[in-house]
Amino acid sequence: MSSSIADLQEKCINTLRLLAVDGVQKANSGHPGMPMGCAPIAYLLYAKIMKHNPANPKWFNRDRFVLSAGHGSMLLYSSLNLSGYNVSLDDLKNFRQWGSITPGHPEFGLTPGVETTTGPLGQGFSNAVGMSVASKFLAAKFNKENFNLIDHYIYVIAGDGDLMEGVTHETASYAAHNKLDNLIVFYDNNNITIDGKLSLSMSEDVGKRYEAYGWHVQHVTDVNDLNALEKAVNNAKNEKSKPSIIITDTHIGFGSPNKQGTASVHGSPLGEEEVKLTKKNLGWHQDKTFYIPDDVSGEFAKVKSTGINYEAEWQKLFDEYSTKYPDNAKLFNNVMEGEFGDGWKEKLPKYLDYSEKAATRAISGKVLNAIAESLPTLLGGSADLAPSNNTYLKNYNDFSPADYSGRNFHFGIREHAMGAILNGMALYGGLIPYGGTFMIFSDYMRPTIRLAALSEIRPIYVFTHDSIGLGEDGPTHQPVEQMASLRAIPGLINIRPADANETVFAWKAAIENRKGPVALALTRQGLPVIDRTKYAPAEGTLKGAYVLKDSHGTPDLILIASGSEVSLALSAADELDKKEINTRVVSFPSWELFEMQGDDYKESVLPKNVKARLVIEAGIKQGWEKYIGDEGKAITIDKFGASAPAKILFEKYGFTVENVVAKGLELIKQLQS
Repeated sequence: MSSSIADLQEKCINTLRLLAVDGVQKANSGHPGMPMGCAPIAYLLYAKIMKHNPANPKWFNRDRFVLSAGHGSMLLYSSLNLSGYNVSLDDLKNFRQWGSITPGHPEFGLTPGVETTTGPLGQGFSNAVGMSVASKFLAAKFNKENFNLIDHYIYVIAGDGDLMEGVTHETASYAAHNKLDNLIVFYDNNNITIDGKLSLSMSEDVGKRYEAYGWHVQHVTDVNDLNALEKAVNNAKNEKSKPSIIITDTHIGFGSPNKQGTASVHGSPLGEEEVKLTKKNLGWHQDKTFYIPDDVSGEFAKVKSTGINYEAEWQKLFDEYSTKYPDNAKLFNNVMEGEFGDGWKEKLPKYLDYSEKAATRAISGKVLNAIAESLPTLLGGSADLAPSNNTYLKNYNDFSPADYSGRNFHFGIREHAMGAILNGMALYGGLIPYGGTFMIFSDYMRPTIRLAALSEIRPIYVFTHDSIGLGEDGPTHQPVEQMASLRAIPGLINIRPADANETVFAWKAAIENRKGPVALALTRQGLPVIDRTKYAPAEGTLKGAYVLKDSHGTPDLILIASGSEVSLALSAADELDKKEINTRVVSFPSWELFEMQGDDYKESVLPKNVKARLVIEAGIKQGWEKYIGDEGKAITIDKFGASAPAKILFEKYGFTVENVVAKGLELIKQLQS
């Protein structure tokens, strides 16, 4: 390499470093150390290696880049700016400010070119595993001989924190087991954490650990050696049966005379004097901020023109594919747009045998299998509980290295990994991913559920064994606070159906929802199929709450229930009617769907003038106060469960017709006195 080329490359890398330094300094907050150390990786990826088109960040066959170490976001924003994405210099200057598209940690959907929301460590790495899974599935489905429509890589920069977090242990194991060879991770090995030296908390040999998982492992001892970095990437691409990790030795805060290699440069601005010293040390203009040399702009301008050519070549390939495989091309376009027609809705089952009892988890499985053929990219599985969660698609193969077109996923006993992988699959595009486990174990995947809601992506969670009704497994497995906990996540739609037909509509709502995740709370125990010739249609589920059984005239009492407790409320209402108490029963499967309705509808279900409201739910009371008001009461569970048959547990915890009737009468009496 000539000295002039090497000098220009170094200038490009230093531009990335110092844009990050200036952005953090101007914001007076942020993390300059990681961008300064990892700038050579970002330069090599964005300017030399990745297939991407800054003019169209959503071009489907692009390489994906995930900054799992999301605190180093100024490195990503600076790379996007220089490469020609719609991230301006003013955006860099507004780093971490109100209304900017350059927040403290990258957010999917906010900044062009940002593939996933990162910052909570380990999540980006794990999302990238999901993206690799998605690419393997779609490639198996659509690629033909001489027509590799989907043929790209997923690149990640991860730090010590990412590799320490438990979720990456889970997803690294899963990635190796499934031979996800288009996943290439750079490990920013700088030996520094916020507390100080990495040796304070971590001493294992990362390379040997990843070899034990089954990864292809390489070590680059100097991140500034671009030839060694590029050679390592090429080696990783030539590995056809393993994901790759490139352990890259870096210096946090590279170029800072007084702070390089120290913990202080991790999460604080350098300070004005140290910024000047750093610029002097790197041969930069000390008095210029956000400075981009003309020859650097010219070098990065090639990225945009090259990207346009990449997409044009792919479009030509797709046009030829469309001619030869028109049905496949049409399906490809449809799934990428999320357009599946209405055929799947016609496949939704109806349950008309009102003498039947069925667990809603079992009905959920039947719904999945009924609609799977009409939704060719509906796919998912369970964290080792498929027979119990009823998440298995019976007419389809398992996803595996032997068959990436399989639609059944065995996530293993890795709930956190499952959630993160589902997010990556949803972020990738074209898929409707779902994952199942017992509701109690939703706690293990909560960070990923929160990020799905924040990112407004659409994984579907199948949470079974939703209450003390699971019985003998006892309080360790009986969720009492989980429903309230899930309802506390903004943007997550929770649906707890009361019977078979409500479960059908719960799935309809989940499939039709395009903005955010959906969680289904399903029973282990059998529930009566509610007689819809006697009570309101189950379609009311789509509105979140509806009048299932109405009273004669203005209600004296409204019984509000969800899930398995709805049939109890109906039985209690029959007894109250015998006592000439006008009783309305409201089935309330989803707070979130109900809140989407207009005020008139809400008033029609829960009239403000009816103060006697009794909620019945086998979980904690928290949050129901909004719907029962100051004068309403609740039959709920505000302690942990116990080990016993479900019928005994419900009796002991007050979920009986007699107790509901007694509490209802008591409430009416209190309000009348």
